Amino acid sequence: MTGPISASPAAPAAAPAADARRAEMRAAAQAFEAIFIRQMIGSMRQAGLASDVFGSQATEQFREMGDAQLAQSMAQQGGFGIAEMLLGQMSRGPGDDGGNGNNVSAAQ
Repeated sequence: MTGPISASPAAPAAAPAADARRAEMRAAAQAFEAIFIRQMIGSMRQAGLASDVFGSQATEQFREMGDAQLAQSMAQQGGFGIAEMLLGQMSRGPGDDGGNGNNVSAAQ
């Protein structure tokens, strides 16, 4: 007739959900890194170490667009490592101190 119900069919469904969640977290971390890099580039431009002979509103707008694309590319390559660090922090569970002994809840 019918056999016992096993939990094995549910296990494969959990793996794609976890992979999708991990992909969402990676995208969010890379977006944060891109924003951080963009802000850094903007601060460097505001330092004004060189005079802009062809400075205009249009030139500034295209420069900002180029800076945003550069920041996005840099974040995708992971050269700064901010996204990886964020992923490491987000993948830990609540109360997990990463083995460094700095768990505040354990000290109380």
